[in-house]
Amino acid sequence: MRKIVIAGNWKMHKTQAEAQLFLQGFAQHLMETPEEREVILCAPFTALGSLSQSLHGSRIRLGAQNVHWEEKGAFTGEISAPMLLELGVRYVVVGHSERRQYFGETDETVNQRLKAAQKAGLTPILCVGESRRQRDAGETESFICGQLRAGLVDVDQANLVIAYEPIWAIGTGDTCESPEANRVIGMIRGELKNPDVSIQYGGSVNAKNIDEIMAQPEIDGALVGGASLEPDSFARIVNYQ
Repeated sequence: MRKIVIAGNWKMHKTQAEAQLFLQGFAQHLMETPEEREVILCAPFTALGSLSQSLHGSRIRLGAQNVHWEEKGAFTGEISAPMLLELGVRYVVVGHSERRQYFGETDETVNQRLKAAQKAGLTPILCVGESRRQRDAGETESFICGQLRAGLVDVDQANLVIAYEPIWAIGTGDTCESPEANRVIGMIRGELKNPDVSIQYGGSVNAKNIDEIMAQPEIDGALVGGASLEPDSFARIVNYQ
């Protein structure tokens, strides 16, 4: 069975104090959230420790935004899977387009990070998606299939979430039309060995479009950026109708 996975990606937002304030406003809304929906907060590294303590025993899962492929070593500024596990992290975003664009991530390093996360017992959320230029050139399918082929080498598809995030829709307000997102996600599913992998949509998801997005049969959740920063907004997304 495919699981519904709703994850908030806070990116470089929220101090520890701001994260705690968010929880005060957000947690109360989860009483009406169906149990089968997995709710994740992917917070900055600095907020993970305090959030882990506050979330202990709750239904909210803790996620990180990156992980290194080595358990330890001379990798200044990186975080290893054992470090994340110690903090109670369960999920980790891997290969986000911002990591690929600004920090030199490649399909090969994404693959290494995926395998390291799984080896440690974390569930990675693999991000894939095309640029506006690639979409306009009719390269959406071939580009994403290339990302999948290179990224999923020796990856266990029984412990994996995929997020389809068209780069041109991230933070722009220009959401991919729901039927088109559904079509691309169906294409992604056809490339997988395991048809039960949960596949999210991400890219300007908000409280106004979440119902239409989640009505699509191939879409199993959302990876939410800016709209996850406000408790009421993210609660409306988690409690989509």
